[in-house]
Amino acid sequence: MIESMDNRDDLEKNEREEIFSRVVKAGKRTYFFDVKATRNNEYFLTVTESKKRLGKDGKFYFEKHKIFLYKEDFEKFMEGLNDVVDYISKNQEVIPRAEYQPEENELVDTNNEYASLDFEDLDK
Repeated sequence: MIESMDNRDDLEKNEREEIFSRVVKAGKRTYFFDVKATRNNEYFLTVTESKKRLGKDGKFYFEKHKIFLYKEDFEKFMEGLNDVVDYISKNQEVIPRAEYQPEENELVDTNNEYASLDFEDLDK
């Protein structure tokens, strides 16, 4: 069987291992910061936000959002991120926890504990 070039590229991308990873649990979300390498061995960063959701069928799934950040963009990205975080810190009033309304289909952890995550579930 002959594999197309696109399929081989996809397999290579999926098989690349993280060079360095950091997991940050933040309330209802988990963030994954993963350092990977291009074919030319240039490092880049993937940032993945993961949220556990309840599907219409009653089964849980993980909703993921991912961005890719390359070394040449780090400085501008950090400047922009620092600017908006600083702005929010200075201008947003603190909203008491009791007033928080979860988004539709968002799981609310009444025990204030983190859900256990299985890394294999994140790729489903």
